[in-house]
This record gives sequence, structure tokens and C-alpha cells, in this order.
Amino acid sequence: MNAETVDLLVIGGGMAGLTAAARVAAEGGSVVLVEKAERTGGSARFAGFVWTTPTFEEMRRVNPDGDPELAAALVDGFADGVSWIRSLGVECRPPVPVLGFGRGHQVDTNHYLDTCERLIRDRGQDVLTGTWTRSLVTENGVVKGADCLLPDGSVRRIEAIWTLLATGGFQGDPSLRAELVHPQAADIGLRANPHSRGDGLVLGRAAGAAFGEKDAGFYGHLMPAGVPLADPARFVELALYYSEHALLFDTTGERFVDETIGDHLTTMALLERPQARGLLVADARVHREWISASYVEGIPGVDKFQLCHRAGARSAVADSLEDFASMPEEWGYPGAAIRDRIQEFNDCVGGAGATGTADANGGPTPGRLLDRRPLDEPPFYVVEATPAITFTFGGLLIDAATHVLSTTPDPDGRRPVPGLLAAGADAGGLYRRAYAGGLAPALVFALTAARTALAGSPTALAR
Repeated sequence: MNAETVDLLVIGGGMAGLTAAARVAAEGGSVVLVEKAERTGGSARFAGFVWTTPTFEEMRRVNPDGDPELAAALVDGFADGVSWIRSLGVECRPPVPVLGFGRGHQVDTNHYLDTCERLIRDRGQDVLTGTWTRSLVTENGVVKGADCLLPDGSVRRIEAIWTLLATGGFQGDPSLRAELVHPQAADIGLRANPHSRGDGLVLGRAAGAAFGEKDAGFYGHLMPAGVPLADPARFVELALYYSEHALLFDTTGERFVDETIGDHLTTMALLERPQARGLLVADARVHREWISASYVEGIPGVDKFQLCHRAGARSAVADSLEDFASMPEEWGYPGAAIRDRIQEFNDCVGGAGATGTADANGGPTPGRLLDRRPLDEPPFYVVEATPAITFTFGGLLIDAATHVLSTTPDPDGRRPVPGLLAAGADAGGLYRRAYAGGLAPALVFALTAARTALAGSPTALAR
């Protein structure tokens, strides 16, 4: 095995890995990036917005149970992250609102990722694709690189002062999803690249790294049930973002969540319901204002109901609420009960009386924080929905400098695993059953990891 020593070994070539490697190379450091897929970029190639909350206070409001130190680092580092993208000649369009509480920029992510890879190579540093990281190399508790299996079957030992885990999370592994997210998560759709299967998690745990809480959740969206997600182009076009303005019923015919909290959060709630599937019901107003409209400023609107219908999803148009009573038995939903629940909801929010089940404030149960208008304009648009996962929130615990924390705590907290860093979806703790951007944390903490790597030796952490 050939040995060499670099400032930073990056395991994983997605948004976080390419960003960290490019920044180290740009600053004159030595770096090797290892990616097991044949092409770099990972799931970031399917995304297009870099965004998060504009203030720490807003971050805490929407993500109250996440690590406040990491949350502050994300918000504080976002502007520098955008500046870094622009410094590479990649356009960040003017900021726009995202999800009602965030703010961010549309970015040509493919241009950005390819520019990072080109910068690394132009500075004479290695990008190894089709290469699997077999194990980390440790000495006296310090991570000093990794043994990597090259495409030709040979093993290359890459010795490094710092090693960054950036393999993209474990959403591609059904067994890990079942263990660490929810038992029903083994069977949900994957709206991400298939290569993020927990490699960073396995490598980090073998080196003594601590994993965050199992119920941290995941980022994903409601998708039409029964529609294959083999084509990445369908990840966005079929996502049922409009669910925030519709009603969602489980197989018992009951609402179980405030849909207005956001489609990404409703997705987690549906995973925990019987059979992890439900009926999403909208009316003509929602179809006009949301199903056919643009979800984010700058992105053209398309009729998602028609897309789902043409894709073969279980879907229907009901001319009246009474039509729900004739729902096909094979669908497995109590249509008459759903009809009654819709009418009760309308009565509550429309002020037509107290026939609906009301909360303490006279509203529907579950409550309705935002869009409280009734669904009473026929026809009604019905799509069967199911959760699909993009990336996991649970990961290896890190501090704000991206040091991976060990399973052994000190009196003042957990000690870092010397020589080991993590960023992107391999890092946990930032979000807990909440979400405020995916590309932004990968970008910000990757730049932090680059600074940590360029600052020098980790050996003091081993004392």
C-alpha cells in the first residue's frame, strides 16, 4: 500500500465534501477526495436553493430542539457561504422567501459542484471516484486517514492530518432507516442518490464517535403513492408541496396533524400512521392557488395533480363531497368518514356552527395554525400520498468546529475524536424533527471543516 500524508482526506463528494476539499485546495492545502460513486455531486445535483433562517431567533422558533451552538454557527456562517459560491463565479440569484420563514438563493448547483471539482484538480489534488473507503486508520485514538479500495481492486492508504466524513447520511439503507428513523421507514421512497447508505456513520462509530438521538427525524416530502422514484427529475415535480393547504387523512379516515406546519414535517407525521399512507384532499381553490402555482419564487408552476395522475398515482376528482361515500373499497379508506371529517372541518373554520370537532379556540382538531379557510369549492382533488426521504437528521455528533464527538464524555461534555470531522448529513444534532435548509448546513459546516483542517494538528485533542 502506498502511503502519503495530506492536510485533509474527504470521504464523500457531495455538497459538503466538494466544498471542503475545494476550499482547502484554494488556500494552498493538500487534499484527497474519495467518492464511491462514479461521479461526484451526490444528491446536491437534484437541489437548487441554498437557504436557511435569516436570524438565530427564527431558527430557534422553527427548530427549538436542535443544538443551539450549531444553529448559531449556521446562521452566522450563511453569508460567508454565499460569498464563497460567488467567488467561484457561480451565480447566486437575489434572495427570496422560502417556506415562509427562511430566506435564500437559487443556485445552479451542478455548476457549483463541477467548479469545485475542477478547482481541486487544477490545484494538483486528487479526486478518486469509484473508490470505497474500507476503514479509518487510527493510532493511539487519533484518526490518521483511511484505507481505500480503488476501482482496480487495489488498496490505497491515504494518511491525513484530518479526515472529514461527508458521505451524505444513511437514507439509502432501508435497515438503518428502520433502526434509526422508524420501523416503517424501511419501505418508504428515496428521493435522493442511492449511494448514501451510512458509510460515514459506520466509519465514525468504529472510531468511537457518538450518534445523536434516534428520533431526530428526516427531511423529505409527501409523494404520490405507488409512483417509482427511479428518475431524479421526478423528485421535485411530483412532490406534493401543496399539502400545507389541503387536508390529509390516514387509513382510519382521520386527520392527525396540522398540515400547515409544512409538507416536510407532515411527511414525518404520516410515516408514523398505519401503513404510512394517506389521502390528500384539496378543492378547486387550492388547485387554483397552490397545486398549479409556483411553490418558490422564480420556479414556474405546474399542475401537480395532473402530473401525479399521468404518472399512475391513485387519484380522483370528486364533483361533490357526497362522492367520497362512493370511494372504491380497494383503496382501503372509509370514504364516508372522510366526507364527514371534511364537512366538520369546514363548519369549524367557516363559522357555520359547532358541528365540527373544535379545539379550545373553536377551531378544528387537530388545529390549523395558518390556512384556516374551508375546502368547500368543488371539485375536490384527491391523491394518495406516502412519505419519501431525502436525507436524515440523525448523525454523528459534532461541535461548531465540526470535530466529531466521542461516546466518552468529559466532565465538561463530550471529547472530540482527534483527527475526525463531519459535515453534511453525516453530522447530526443541528435539526431535531425540524428543518431549515439542507444545502446551507452542508456548505457552511464544510467551510468550517476546511478552516479546522488548515489550522493544524489535532493531536492536542487526544490528551
